[in-house]
Amino acid sequence: MNDNPILVVEDNPDHLELTVLTLQEQGADTAIVTARDGAEALDYLFGQGAHAGRDTHKQPAFILLDMKLPKLSGLDVLRSVRANPLTALVPVVMLTSSSEQSDIIACYQSGANGFVRKPIDFGDFTEKLSRLQHYWLRVNESIATV
Repeated sequence: MNDNPILVVEDNPDHLELTVLTLQEQGADTAIVTARDGAEALDYLFGQGAHAGRDTHKQPAFILLDMKLPKLSGLDVLRSVRANPLTALVPVVMLTSSSEQSDIIACYQSGANGFVRKPIDFGDFTEKLSRLQHYWLRVNESIATV
């Protein structure tokens, strides 16, 4: 089992449940941590608020981050992640329904490792999540495994 969790940041309860269930059904061999808004995600990552005292040296294997979040946008979260030495090297994949070219550019300029559009079709969604999980947990060499 991978010691580093996957962090899923999603405000839509249906999308969050579908994402977590799909990752589990696809054989996630790591814990899945969820956050429902940008502020909660940063609290988890930096061991603040409800997550005070969390070992912040154990960061996620990767983060699935929605763009449009309450409190802090996904882009604001991404920029905070990249600006902090504790999280600067954590892979961040934007998982969003946006297909705007300007959003894609903004995400990559802010340091995203990937941009994945949420498909409407359940089968396509499951397939994309399976591939993301496989790549980031099994194919990619991350700082956490070196």
